[in-house]
Amino acid sequence: MQGFNKYYPPDYDGEKHGSLNSYRGKHALGDRARKLDQGILITRFELPFNIWCGTCNNHIGMGVRYNAEKKKIGNYYSTPIFLFRCKCHLCDGWFEIQTDPKNTRYVVVSGARQKDEDWNPEENGGFAVHDTEGNTSAVDPLAALEKTTDAQNHQSKVQIPRLESLMDVSERYNSDPYSLSLKARKHFREDKKIWREKEKSDRKVKDRYALPASMSLAEEDEDSIREAKEQWQKGREEILSRESKRRKLAVETSIVPASSRSSSTTGSSAVVNSLCARVLGNTARRSQTTRPVSTVRKSLLRNR
Repeated sequence: MQGFNKYYPPDYDGEKHGSLNSYRGKHALGDRARKLDQGILITRFELPFNIWCGTCNNHIGMGVRYNAEKKKIGNYYSTPIFLFRCKCHLCDGWFEIQTDPKNTRYVVVSGARQKDEDWNPEENGGFAVHDTEGNTSAVDPLAALEKTTDAQNHQSKVQIPRLESLMDVSERYNSDPYSLSLKARKHFREDKKIWREKEKSDRKVKDRYALPASMSLAEEDEDSIREAKEQWQKGREEILSRESKRRKLAVETSIVPASSRSSSTTGSSAVVNSLCARVLGNTARRSQTTRPVSTVRKSLLRNR
């Protein structure tokens, strides 16, 4: 079957060529295997520590990556030793770093020097990490006895009671798993019923007040109910106070002095009399039967 995204020429024979790489005369690793006949493979190598280039004397930080020539140069028992040859990116110099399986580290062979960052714990008030000689100083028998006594007391007073309590808990929970499972499922069903009723009541409240479905309502308890009542009473008092202020302001603005009312009444009466005389004159000219003056005056005053 023809593979996807691959072109097989007409003269390709699977039994004869084996693969497309052998048919085209290329290696599966591509350009990385151009020196494979010399035992060298091009690989990506990351510096394990800080170094100083021996050619340009520039500092190269730990973690810088190079396309290194990887080559096997020996064995430490059954573990191979590899040599990585890299070209400095700041100059044309080459440096070589090889593995050291005996000490589980890397070693600079040539072309550069490693930055000395070793920390000696003994010079800083510590102890040697790998102490192969052991403690040669004399042991204080009283200190050893005190340490042993403290360890025994801690074991008898703390560790043993703790282990016994853990064993009791384990036995209590594993003695009858069916009854414990039955009790847990019964408790879960009760909680589920309460949760469904609360969800139903919350949905009714949200539908009534057009609240979003994602909003979570607070739990109803005595404190929340009392706080809600206090907030409602406070808001109601504020609304009533604003309404009373508005009514008082409306009454104050509607009050007019007596002199102003009398003058306005006199002026309005004069206007009404002139209007009545004009209407009577027009009516008398248009029709022979005219209405009494008092009737016209009353109708005008009524419309006013």
